[in-house]
Amino acid sequence: MTTLHYTPTSPEVGVYLFIGERGLLSSTLRGSFSVPHDILEVLQEGKIDVVSTWEKARDKRVQYVVAHLAKERSRNMGFVRSDLVHEIVAAQTPKEGDVKITLVLESGEQVFPAACAVARAFPLYSRKASVAKLKPRNVYVDFTVPGGVEDATYKRLNVVTNAIRTAARLVDTPCGDLNVTTYVSEIRSLVSPFPSVTTTVISGEELQQKGLNGVYSVGKAAVNPPALVILTHTPKTATIAARPVFVGKGIVYDTGGLSLKSGPGMVGMKEDMAGSAACLGAFLTAVELGHEGTFSVVLCLAENAIGSRAQRPDDIIPMLSGKTVEVNNTDAEGRLVLGDGVAYATKYLDPTHVVDIATLTGAQLITTGKKHAGVLSRNADFEKIVLDAGQKTGDWCFPLLYAPEILKKEFDSKIADMRNSVADRMNAQSSCAGHFIEEHLAAEWDGRWAHVDMAGPGAKDQRATGFGVALLVGILDEIKKN
Repeated sequence: MTTLHYTPTSPEVGVYLFIGERGLLSSTLRGSFSVPHDILEVLQEGKIDVVSTWEKARDKRVQYVVAHLAKERSRNMGFVRSDLVHEIVAAQTPKEGDVKITLVLESGEQVFPAACAVARAFPLYSRKASVAKLKPRNVYVDFTVPGGVEDATYKRLNVVTNAIRTAARLVDTPCGDLNVTTYVSEIRSLVSPFPSVTTTVISGEELQQKGLNGVYSVGKAAVNPPALVILTHTPKTATIAARPVFVGKGIVYDTGGLSLKSGPGMVGMKEDMAGSAACLGAFLTAVELGHEGTFSVVLCLAENAIGSRAQRPDDIIPMLSGKTVEVNNTDAEGRLVLGDGVAYATKYLDPTHVVDIATLTGAQLITTGKKHAGVLSRNADFEKIVLDAGQKTGDWCFPLLYAPEILKKEFDSKIADMRNSVADRMNAQSSCAGHFIEEHLAAEWDGRWAHVDMAGPGAKDQRATGFGVALLVGILDEIKKN
């Protein structure tokens, strides 16, 4: 078990890892740290280099590891190469013993994304016997930047990085341990310390009774019934007028339903609840840091199982929005639960902003890649807010085509208001999926909406990344500014 501490002070440790651009490393380490000079001479420009040396100090051996972080960044790569920070930390930090990581950075705006990247290198979930035998250890993280880092910033980093690791732990946990019922229990436990939070859970047959047939239909075949979880933070005195709501897809396991996935295609589908975990992590961060306005998350939880009660292709679902959906692919289930989620948010929670976030389409990876989420918004100003938040937090994003006039026809149905899967899979599938969700926003609602498809960046090398927590926290910050 690794405990992370973002702090400007730390006790003596056995391993010191320094990360930064070569020039900054050289000038900083020569002046401020007792790093042997010869280790700095062999760092090479233009590539990631890692060099290390051992030094006998204070009657024990101390290891210094110095890693050169490439300075070059194109315009869609944020304020720092957070992907490389993650890779360096994961590769160069020993699995045992206390460690101190110092990031030597050009500016204060690089601190937050770099801190989040470090956190992703220390996943919490493991069932390996060898890991269980490891002694608890501490990893201390600090930053050297012009002007220094305030104590309040370190506090914020500890809160948000803990939420990132918690979200990743939930995503990494298999459905045998984290089904809808146990997930709801975990959510209740995580929010229980906060008196400002109210929790509403609508589950099982009650979903159908209340018109939430999208969530109900997807999850009704599973042993553990589906649920819609609504968390609302209400401060004693609200000083922020904006009332954002984040809606997360929480498919704890996705078999594809009766439109069954292949065996290899089903592996990893425990990760299909990563959007809900991101919402939960952002919510916990905002509440713990004392967000000054009303703020809610809607978590759409279900297991897309098969069985005699499973929804079928050709079924017609009356959604909470009032629109009907003809099912032509039970493996396009995420948009069904999110359709109900955004309908609930815009009908009952009076939001000024709505963001839905999900591991929604495989096409997202083709459209915007494995490291950048796709963003669809009908509001250019809100799209910019989301993209800016991605740049600042290291949860990178890139716009999806917004063109409902030509894309909504992909869902045409002869007998219902729409189908749930596209007719032409070569026609901007990720955008189409977002437009499907958009169709279920309350007709009278005129707030700001964005859809985030994080299918690519939600996991890396069979491990959850905690993607989306920092992004949503950043969106909250941007909303406050605007």
